[in-house]
Amino acid sequence: MPDGRPAIPAELKRRVLVEAGHRCAIPTCRQHPVDIEHIDDWASVREHQFENLIALCPTCHRRKGSGPDQIDRKSLRQYKANLAVINGRYGDLERRLIALCAETLQREAPEPERKINVRLGAGSFIHLMYLIQDGYLVQINQGAQLALGNVALLESYQFTDPGIEFVRRWADAQPLDEIPSKE
Repeated sequence: MPDGRPAIPAELKRRVLVEAGHRCAIPTCRQHPVDIEHIDDWASVREHQFENLIALCPTCHRRKGSGPDQIDRKSLRQYKANLAVINGRYGDLERRLIALCAETLQREAPEPERKINVRLGAGSFIHLMYLIQDGYLVQINQGAQLALGNVALLESYQFTDPGIEFVRRWADAQPLDEIPSKE
């Protein structure tokens, strides 16, 4: 290791990788493989702490800095905080839909009145429960559904305006700590 720096302990490295799903922690990237990077540089802190470590792909790792088109430390801290919110609240399918919505927004930048819809297999409601409870996703009837007799095989869902705003905040490294509490 450079500068006499000790290696990051294996258990700490595993926690950081699991937190980010073994992918880059930047929501609009999510590439792999990843490096474990210190948010505040090792030269300044001289220790390995979970709160100061983040998983970044080599491209995002090179973009870390304070110049134009670089990822600053404040953004890295917010991406890390948002990982805790997303991972603590939402299941795998919900997280994948959030990422899909972010990719769609990044690619298409829809007009305010355009909605983002997804069709999933029947019974998906239980896997989307928290996005629905939080008001970020609603089930919609899109007319003719693929069905077998009277049993629908697909269900349609739509991101609500607050849901799209939530995804934008996640993708833009804005705080997500204002998730609605619905008991």
